[in-house]
Amino acid sequence: MNEHGILAVVSGFSGAGKGTLMKALLERYDNYALSISATTRNPREGEVDGREYFFVNEEHFKNMIKQEDLIEYAQYVNHYYGTPKQYVFNQMEQGKDVILEIEIQGALKVKERFPETILIFVIPPNAEELKRRLIGRGTENEEVISARLHRAVEEAEGIDSYDYIVINDTVESCVEVMHRLIQVQHNRVSNNKAFISQIREELKNI
Repeated sequence: MNEHGILAVVSGFSGAGKGTLMKALLERYDNYALSISATTRNPREGEVDGREYFFVNEEHFKNMIKQEDLIEYAQYVNHYYGTPKQYVFNQMEQGKDVILEIEIQGALKVKERFPETILIFVIPPNAEELKRRLIGRGTENEEVISARLHRAVEEAEGIDSYDYIVINDTVESCVEVMHRLIQVQHNRVSNNKAFISQIREELKNI
């Protein structure tokens, strides 16, 4: 069977709990690698450069764009976010399933360039819960929270472009659903061309 890794994009509204889910997924299973994005935003408390993000200035980021070092990039709430190409490809070649936690703009660019990518959108149980989680984080002021909720209204229009939704009610159940969705991709015919060709040749020679 094909041992090449799967590329999975996970998106969701800010505050939907994507970060918590990714952390739980990586703790529970050892076949995943979380792609680390580059960003021009400032670190939040507790974030470390090279762990949560590669924190770079705008000039550095624009150089990465120019040198085509990014799989995708997007601007979100006045900051740039992008996925470094080399890390992702290296991990997939080693058989790791790579998770990209990125916004809709970037997700659609990745799907366009790499059609075998699986797109998953994380949704809270309801809108009130989303607002509660954003306020509960305590990392943004009221103006930023309002901007993120307004952005969520726009993002909801893009969900139709995704392959699957995962409702994040409890982390435990959500992680299991996400794991199953990604693992089943290994069995897609399009991901197993070499294996299928091998079987055809073996059958002819029996």
